[in-house]
Amino acid sequence: MTTKIFASLFMVLTMCSYTGFAQKSQNSMDHEKVIKEYYTAYVKKDWHMLELILDDRFTFTSPAGDDHINLKLYKERCWPNANNTKRFDLEKVIVDGDDAYATYNGWTNDGKLFRNTERFKFKDGKIIENECFFGTGVSFPNNTKK
Repeated sequence: MTTKIFASLFMVLTMCSYTGFAQKSQNSMDHEKVIKEYYTAYVKKDWHMLELILDDRFTFTSPAGDDHINLKLYKERCWPNANNTKRFDLEKVIVDGDDAYATYNGWTNDGKLFRNTERFKFKDGKIIENECFFGTGVSFPNNTKK
């Protein structure tokens, strides 16, 4: 009898862990898809596409003087970079629950490289926060110093 109880308990715990894993995997895939849509919106120059995946309380932070700026300021300051962005080559996307990181090479219309890593925070399937860390290259598309 005791063996059957332990076997049943083991079976239930195993099934619960698989269910949890499947849910995590689905969330990870969903968040990765949203991140890809984020960069696609820049390439397509489609603000509406971007707006659909950003939470109304979205904030953006970067070394360019952006400290948790809201969606309105983000559109004014950062969205114009879409006009000089040709493409993004995502190198790595890591999703951990509602946090995700993306490292990419970006290319300007005139062929200049910018390489960044961005941290995304999700809330209810939308991006609520983005923190950008500039890497090598021109740092961001509208930087004309290089």
